[in-house]
Amino acid sequence: MTRLGKNALVLAGLLLVPRLVFAQASITGTVKDPSGAILPGVTVEAASDVLIEKVRTVTTDGTGQYRIVDLRPGSYDLTFTLTGFNTFKRQGIELTGSFTATINAELKVGALEETVTVTGESPIIDTQSVKRQTVLSNDIVTALPAARAYAGVMQLIPATMTQTGSALDIQVTPGMLVFGGSGGRNNEGRIQVDGLNTGAAFNGAGVSSYVPDIGNAQEIALTSSGGMGEAEVGGPTLSIVPKTGGNTYKGSVYASGVTSGMVGDNYTQTLRDRGLTTPGALTKLWDYNFSIGGPIKRDRVWFFGQFRDEGSHRTVPGMFANANFGDPAKRTYLADRSRPAVQAGSWRNASLRLTVQATPRNKFNVFWDEQQPCQGAAFPGVDGGCRQSKPNEIICGAPASSNPSCSATSAPETGTYLYPYGQRVQQATWTSTVTNKLLLEAGVGTYLSRWGGSEMPGNPSRDIVRVVEQCARGCADNGNIANLTYRSENWAANWQGNHNWRASASYVTGAQSMKVGYIGGFLVDNQNNSSNNQFLQYRTQNGVPDQLTENINRYWIKNRVRYDAIYGQEQWTLGRITVTGALRFDHAWSWYPEVQVGGV
Repeated sequence: MTRLGKNALVLAGLLLVPRLVFAQASITGTVKDPSGAILPGVTVEAASDVLIEKVRTVTTDGTGQYRIVDLRPGSYDLTFTLTGFNTFKRQGIELTGSFTATINAELKVGALEETVTVTGESPIIDTQSVKRQTVLSNDIVTALPAARAYAGVMQLIPATMTQTGSALDIQVTPGMLVFGGSGGRNNEGRIQVDGLNTGAAFNGAGVSSYVPDIGNAQEIALTSSGGMGEAEVGGPTLSIVPKTGGNTYKGSVYASGVTSGMVGDNYTQTLRDRGLTTPGALTKLWDYNFSIGGPIKRDRVWFFGQFRDEGSHRTVPGMFANANFGDPAKRTYLADRSRPAVQAGSWRNASLRLTVQATPRNKFNVFWDEQQPCQGAAFPGVDGGCRQSKPNEIICGAPASSNPSCSATSAPETGTYLYPYGQRVQQATWTSTVTNKLLLEAGVGTYLSRWGGSEMPGNPSRDIVRVVEQCARGCADNGNIANLTYRSENWAANWQGNHNWRASASYVTGAQSMKVGYIGGFLVDNQNNSSNNQFLQYRTQNGVPDQLTENINRYWIKNRVRYDAIYGQEQWTLGRITVTGALRFDHAWSWYPEVQVGGV
């Protein structure tokens, strides 16, 4: 067993204000009288339908300043009251992301009760932060001429680089999301749902096969810089603020689809002359999404649930079923042009979120997202599996997925299959407003993923050696495709888990705010790659073997990582100047559980 450890101490000082809580907005300002004198002790209430507790209340401090934190996206009304002064109201303040809206107020002395109501445009400039953040509401995402997937939406955000299983297919197929910022590592991005990481256990938790549903988000916020003690890495963070329901029942239905008759092609004579015998074609595409939310008990328990089914079928350019497949005596690839190779995949996910205002000061959120793929199909003539090939086709994997599938250089028998295990996200968070100055938060989350593709049901190629045709000097007798892989399947039995938790305490006054917190995690990555029973692979030249490769990776590869981090950050506002300092300490260690091959 090997054990590795790593510590990191990070100091960030004299920077303008960072986020105070995970993807939550705030309102701040100063209250004065007409002479310009500050007014301490003013009661400030923020009311909104997006708050299950309806109203959040604070008071101005000795400098006349106030700050209300942990506010969800939405429209807010502010009310300022102080004995002996008229009441002042400001309506229609729109908050998004971690935006800090500055709303100042002036209270006039009044012997009679009088209310002054002001309605104006919401602030659009955050004067207390240098954080670079792009915020998209659900309405904007829905209206954008892009895919209903985060990989498609992020293509529209400057300085963001994304990867998928196939970058050209992001508009029509579900798949893993890997992203980074311009100039940085391309897998340094992080996906957070309600402040908890949903990245995979490998590659530093930057890769994620999790497919967060567009319809489940109230808004998304991509932070490219400006994170402080809470930020794990320097790369961008995609924060998803989930929908929570409300005191009224609301739902939505979305449906779209494409058939082969609705699709054109660019199959030109130039492509024919270059040897492309048949172009790829989209034969089927669908996306159905249903959601509903509302109260279980008004002002106490809300719910939001959604279901989505999406997928596509498409032919593989120049690839057909192997007429010689399954015959141990035949070692060449012979295209059966009556049965084109088809990539077929679908993805279903259902999620439910409960928001519970247990007491006036304690709120709980519970979230469960279950995702089931059907990537590929069973071998032809085999019962079972989530999908069957038709007589005029052979299904051999899924397009743009994280699992290997057949391609223009991989015969259908080399494709993979994934069903029924996919992704699962489970989360629980707690927020407690102990006083109007002290806020406590805690959360725990788990992301589980089955990845890599499993063995296709009814696999008849276990006793057949896999072949790669190099075609170095031409291969007219063996498919005439360079680097063609055919004859048998390789598959995996990989799964990983990301278990993470966090806790923090924030002390907030008008001029000062301080936060200390802890973040921990446990990452599990188990991999087991399998091949034919001989554990062999041939390389051929025009069907004649010239090289033999033996697979010695016949055992489980197990990786474990634990990490802990503590941080503290503080902010001071002096007039028009806001100064922040932060300190963070990280400790991470890894090990590899013992694995035994063969008998004791």
